[in-house]
This record gives sequence, C-alpha cells and structure tokens, in this order.
Amino acid sequence: MGKTIVITGAGSGFGALAARALADAGHTVYAAMRDTAGRNASRVAEAEVYAAEHQVDLRTVELDVLSQESADAAVATVLSEAGALDVVVHNAGHMVTGPTEAFTPEELAAVYDTNVLGTQRVNRAALPHLRAQEHGLVLWIGSTSTRGGTPPYLAPYFAAKAAMDALAVSYAAELARFGIDTTIVVPGAFTSGTNHFATGGHPAEQAVLPAYEERYAGLMDQVAQRLAALAPADAPASLVADAIVEVVDTPPGERPFRVHVDPANDGSEEVSRVADRIRAEFLTRIGLDDLLAPHRATA
Repeated sequence: MGKTIVITGAGSGFGALAARALADAGHTVYAAMRDTAGRNASRVAEAEVYAAEHQVDLRTVELDVLSQESADAAVATVLSEAGALDVVVHNAGHMVTGPTEAFTPEELAAVYDTNVLGTQRVNRAALPHLRAQEHGLVLWIGSTSTRGGTPPYLAPYFAAKAAMDALAVSYAAELARFGIDTTIVVPGAFTSGTNHFATGGHPAEQAVLPAYEERYAGLMDQVAQRLAALAPADAPASLVADAIVEVVDTPPGERPFRVHVDPANDGSEEVSRVADRIRAEFLTRIGLDDLLAPHRATA
C-alpha cells in the first residue's frame, strides 16, 4: 500500500528527484521546501504540473528546517491533509567550498544548522506520531565524505554530514523499540543533476584567500571538476532517487541500515561496512542486540 512521505529540501536535486520517483511508485509525497510563496513558487508550480501530467499524488508543503515552528506546522499539515505519516526523508542540506580557515565560526555553525540541527527539528515534529503508531521509516541522505575520500576545501560540509551520520546511527538504536526503521542512503559525489555545487556558499571573509591561492592556485574550481571526472558518464543523480524508492518499498524490518550510491567508489562503502559491523558487534557484546532492528508493534 502507498505510504505518506515527507521529504525535506525537495525543491531541487536529490529531493525533487526522489519526490517524483516516490509519487510515481504510488505513494503520497509531500515535497517540503521553504518560501513556497516566494522564491520557490515556481518549484511548487512544477510539482503541481508533474502531479497532474503523471496522475500521481505529489504535493508540496512549506518547511524551513531552520525553524522548529515551521517543522511543527509542516508535520501538522501533512497529518491534517493526508491523515497519516509513514516516512520522513532528511534530505535538506547546504554545501560550502573554500579554505577552511577562511570560514568564520558563525559560517560553520550555519552549515551545521541546516545539515544537522534541521534534522533534529523535523524529528521532534514527526517522531511523536511515528512512536505512537509504532511503525515508520526515518531515511537520512548522508554523504560518502563521512568515511570515504575527502578532497580539500569542503571541510564545513563534510564535518556537518559526519555529524548527521553520527546522529542517524544513534537514532537508529533509540527508535528500534518503537518499531521505527532507520536507513542511511549514502550518495557519492554527483556533480551534475543537483544544485550542491551550483548554489554552494563561499567564505565571506576574503583576507585569507590570497595566501591559499598562492599555494593552491585554482583548487576551488578544480575540486568539482576532478570529482566530476571520477564519476561514470552514465551515472545520473536519479540513481539516488531509485535507491530511496527501493528502501521505502522494502517491507518494514527488512530495510537495509545503509545503502551506498557511489559510482566513483571513493572507499566509503568499504569503511562503513567495517564501522557498521563493529557497531553491531558492540551492541551485541553489551546485550543490546535487540536495538539492531526495529521491534514489531505490540498491538
């Protein structure tokens, strides 16, 4: 049966692709984005056109992950309109590029706010409902940078995605006894088909940049180019959307803990396999192996 799904940051990139793919698969999908009446009004219209042309249940909802009030209101809207909420997809994110030293602590905090604290706000809005019904799926869109290759000039984003991954791992154990699944989908460096690089931020403070440019001339532009060169030409960003659909359509309790979508193969899957095995072994050693999979509903 179709599920009711909310996807954060679904105006473009992985989020928009996943929203359409999930709607095509028969689900009721809320593509969540901020400023739906302003700068994202055209994306709302595009979603409406897609839903009409493909005869699918694709909707939009206002959700700014930087605001708890907005997250609360979005979840309330979904529950009011659809009468259900089965899947939360944490996709909203923001990338910045530049020498790490050039970013102020406030700029690093802003990246962390979007990529990490935003997921916490949405969880605090959605989890009371998922816990009460004793089933659901929290799906996190991670990054191979958490454990794979890490080129320079992306440190604030990489650090934030690593923090989000750590949060997801802890949540998985804490939600298991409520019957809630956790899956972390881990995309590699897709430099086309998303707006990560196109809309990424840069350090506001320029004073330190000349020193780095002297030793690392042109590196800021080269990073994206070299990452793009690693990926096969036939590896579209829609592969991530396909992986998300597959996870959602997998029966509860059988969903994988982590799914890599990394055509460039930067090593993250290999390292994560070890880390996830050690996690499972340690929870077993301390007698908490029941937290490795969601419990069935008691009712």
